[in-house]
Amino acid sequence: MIRDRGFTLVEMIMVIVITGIIGGIVAVFLKAPIQQYMDVARRADMTDIADTALRRVGRDMRLALPNSVRVTSDICPSGTGTCNFLEFIPTKAGGRYRADAPGDFLNFTDPADNSFDVLGQGVDVANGDSIVIYNLGIPGADAYEGSSLRVAAAPFGTALTKVTFTTGAAQFPFDSPGHRFHIVSTAVSYVCDTTAGTLTRYSYNILPAQPTSALVNGNRLATNASVCSFTYDPLVSARNGLVTMRLGITKDNETVTLYSAAHVSNQP
Repeated sequence: MIRDRGFTLVEMIMVIVITGIIGGIVAVFLKAPIQQYMDVARRADMTDIADTALRRVGRDMRLALPNSVRVTSDICPSGTGTCNFLEFIPTKAGGRYRADAPGDFLNFTDPADNSFDVLGQGVDVANGDSIVIYNLGIPGADAYEGSSLRVAAAPFGTALTKVTFTTGAAQFPFDSPGHRFHIVSTAVSYVCDTTAGTLTRYSYNILPAQPTSALVNGNRLATNASVCSFTYDPLVSARNGLVTMRLGITKDNETVTLYSAAHVSNQP
């Protein structure tokens, strides 16, 4: 006759002890690889955040209006701490204007002349856009103060072969040697706030003085920023400036810092 037997209490305790010992040994061997994997994943994530943010800034820099980049340090938009500000005017479109007859050429000696023919491919002009010619970034030829900028006037549309703008007390101050014009609408600032740990992009109307603490409703590009700075050399070559950017992301007492640079065309 066969009798059914279960486990004794001693046998159960022995199994639990042996299982615990094996589990502890396995855990010791697996801890390092798992921690390594988590560290690599965290560093890759921090690198991706910094790289994506710097690439965005670099793409914007390539569209900057010549001689419109300026870097300052001032009170942060949050009102706490000092921030590094990178400001510029992004161009939406551009082309060449007719400088001589026949046709509607731009007469720089006639303050009442308010239109010109676009040479080559037409341009897109929307309500609220402005036209800039030969911006030098100096008094008397500065888009920020409005001397090299005129507000576009109707008709608006796409692929326009004639551009009209509002007239003022004076015509555009200088004729561009290449007869170039640019279409712009807003100014942009990238703000490094290491106190808040953020890199933020702000867009606003073009103003003579760079707004700092008055900036609102920005688009955040990065968080956990422990290192963040911009520098600008306007004369790295005869026709180009150089914007350098440094961004460091910190998580779990580790910091990944990336450096990037972007050339800016300053040939108006």
